[in-house]
Amino acid sequence: MRNHPDPTAVGTLLRHVIEVLDRDVAKVYEEQGLSEYRPRFSPVVRALLAEGPLSVRDLAGAIGVTHSAASQTAAQMARAGLVTHTPDPQDARRRLIELTTRAHALLPQIQAEWDATAAAMAELDGELSMPLADLLTEVAQAVRRRPFRQRIAAAHRR
Repeated sequence: MRNHPDPTAVGTLLRHVIEVLDRDVAKVYEEQGLSEYRPRFSPVVRALLAEGPLSVRDLAGAIGVTHSAASQTAAQMARAGLVTHTPDPQDARRRLIELTTRAHALLPQIQAEWDATAAAMAELDGELSMPLADLLTEVAQAVRRRPFRQRIAAAHRR
């Protein structure tokens, strides 16, 4: 029996790598006393720091996820006391997501973990044939040029 994913099952392999990386980052946060902070919160924190309060739609666009994923992450962050949802003064139908005082107070600790994670990623990249982010960027660009479903359909026609 195997204890690692089948390398021909690319989707499974990608999920496995994400799970391993996210699990280890989450463990580091927990060891540092940030047990409620999740790796998936970091893109939201970075976007809100860079752009200020954002609607869910704008947040989703800023971090490159679906509206639903951004909404779910923001809800988790609100439960952890890291963001608030307030009415948009320009459009009462929308709510703005904003970092809380608690989130700002945790920023030095979070930033230190981001820096350590970046250093660890640089070390890992040194063991790879090319930096992982470069490879994933290349894959994302290729499937934007020609969606994977089109490639599958073409393989069926051969």
